Amino acid sequence: MATPANPNPSKDGSDDALWLTADEKEAWTGMVSLVLLLPGRLESPLQQGPGLTLFEYLTLSHISEAPERRLRMSDLAYLASGSLSRLSNVVKRFEHRGWVERSPDPDDGRYTVAALTDAGYDVVAAAAPTHVRSVRQFVLDPLTAADQQALARIAAKLRVRPADLS
Repeated sequence: MATPANPNPSKDGSDDALWLTADEKEAWTGMVSLVLLLPGRLESPLQQGPGLTLFEYLTLSHISEAPERRLRMSDLAYLASGSLSRLSNVVKRFEHRGWVERSPDPDDGRYTVAALTDAGYDVVAAAAPTHVRSVRQFVLDPLTAADQQALARIAAKLRVRPADLS
């Protein structure tokens, strides 16, 4: 496919800085496919089995892996890749089910901490095998060990991580 005429050329008339090369386009298209298609493939088994969305599973999972099963809501929103308002709605539903409890952060009352209850831990522990099978099927098994290492390096380079998130 030919590069289309640039409607906004740079001052020197060059299109070089604006259009993707064939290799860049292939990399970009591949990444977009991963971002858009992979979450659905990982979510479907969770919905069919444990009845959780991927976001809900990630929320419970990240709290379960935190020290004392407690995590600031702002850190949890980042880890689960969601907004604070979306997370707040999900955690509110979890509170009604008895899976999570929220309280002010004892170190800094401006923050709210989400704590996983034993019932919530049981839910995430029961859902984990379904999630791990999907991760293996759709992500890890098709890749060689070298591919997995490359994927980890690429993800580290592209990740935007708040400085204060340990």
